[in-house]
Amino acid sequence: MEELLGEMESYAALNHVPIINERGRAAFLQVVKEVRPHRVLEIGTAIGYSSLLFALHGAEDVEITTLELSEERINLAQSYINRSAYADRIRIMAGDAAENLLRLQLTGQKFDFVFIDAAKGQYVDYFHKIQPMLTDKAVILADNVLFRGYVRGDVPTPRRFKTIVKRLREYIELVSQPPYATEILAQGDGLAVTRRVLEYDKKA
Repeated sequence: MEELLGEMESYAALNHVPIINERGRAAFLQVVKEVRPHRVLEIGTAIGYSSLLFALHGAEDVEITTLELSEERINLAQSYINRSAYADRIRIMAGDAAENLLRLQLTGQKFDFVFIDAAKGQYVDYFHKIQPMLTDKAVILADNVLFRGYVRGDVPTPRRFKTIVKRLREYIELVSQPPYATEILAQGDGLAVTRRVLEYDKKA
């Protein structure tokens, strides 16, 4: 696995594929190892790198459902996954993530870990759509929420990024309200770790 993951890291660097970067990876793995999830929903497969990290560090019975729009990336991800020992644990759903989330709702599946790493402007929509599929103790991890320092930094946001930054700020505000609590890890490009605070549910 180390050799395969190293090959994927090299490919991503050479081809500018957005996988979780080295600085953010340690924080990502810390959360995954703490939770050791059983059922993972990943929004944004890319080349399958984080899917394999979930398979490697999740629970012994972990199963991953991962959503990806790009056919080219799906084919590449599947080729990497097929070379691992976890091909039977990872299922790629092709197509638009928002549409596939609605399809998944109809199956009645529940997930104890959701990783959001796709279109930044859609994080709020994704969050709303995953609600019916979360277990009570589910963890939601969203990558790139600080987006190059523009979301919480003092650096002026270039015009082309204003909408993305606005929507990421909306996402952070949304996941910071009861019944959820969120910790922002600054490593990498910012990871938002969101958990449901069960005390709020009891009061409600």
